Amino acid sequence: MHITVRPNGPYRVFGGVPLYDDDGNQFEVPPGDWYVLCRCGHSETKPFCDASHKTSGFKPETRCPRAEAHGL
Repeated sequence: MHITVRPNGPYRVFGGVPLYDDDGNQFEVPPGDWYVLCRCGHSETKPFCDASHKTSGFKPETRCPRAEAHGL
């Protein structure tokens, strides 16, 4: 199981990770080995990505900072 931060896009969740809301209700995730979660806040299918980031101008920093820069 792992989560990948896509450049200028969603979180891609691999490995059958269940997804719950704040009340403990489980979302029905799309079938397959992975699904994508919205990161831009513009999706009409939240928490899932609908590719709205492509037209919303969403441009976050997606690279993991080096551990040394944070004293780790």
